[in-house]
Amino acid sequence: MNWLSGLLRRQPQIDGAIAAALAGYRSQEQPDLQTALATQRVVVVDVEASGLDPFRDRLISIGAVAVHGGLVRLDDSFDTVLRQDTVSDDRNILIHGIGGSAQLLGRDPTSGLVDFLGFAGKAPLIAFHADFDRILIERTTGATLRMKPNNAWLDLALLAPALFPEHERAIRTLDGWLNLFGIQNHDRHDALADALATAQLLLVVLAAAGRQGLATWADLARLQKDRRWLGAPGRYV
Repeated sequence: MNWLSGLLRRQPQIDGAIAAALAGYRSQEQPDLQTALATQRVVVVDVEASGLDPFRDRLISIGAVAVHGGLVRLDDSFDTVLRQDTVSDDRNILIHGIGGSAQLLGRDPTSGLVDFLGFAGKAPLIAFHADFDRILIERTTGATLRMKPNNAWLDLALLAPALFPEHERAIRTLDGWLNLFGIQNHDRHDALADALATAQLLLVVLAAAGRQGLATWADLARLQKDRRWLGAPGRYV
């Protein structure tokens, strides 16, 4: 039995406060994707997992921070460690720093994910190598909450090289882009710290997009699609 199958079997009926919270999420209107992103609340997301395969590994933690009005909103952030039935291996713990006790004593996955949906709402979600984060979140919400969030996503691993083509051959990783623009990350591989640093990278990307007349999510989604068609970076780092 795989991890998600076992998790699904053990979940209680979704009712009461959880059902109400999910109904509230579903009832929210999708944001207007033709509106300039600079005027919207968007949410930058980072996750830590038990490995590098989003289709097989376990979601351990989520960090997220809102960007609104051209500012990274430290007062509008989210951070949680989800309770694990088994601890990830020592090498994995060395990377993200979430020890065995913290994993075993983390938040109940159902309440943790409901709180994340309540924080994010239907805001566009943005990440570096966004498919990794999206797949893990969708798999885990599917197993625990029996639903899949329908937020729009943007991937800075595709947008940054599209907007800064002079650096695309030399820079492929989040660390590389952060170093290029002098963005400091005080705790690499901590989900919230990575989300905060990625949010600062987002501001650089949005400024560059604006100079090219690209202001809306729809504009950047088209650029992202073109970049994906040309060939996306292949590793989740």
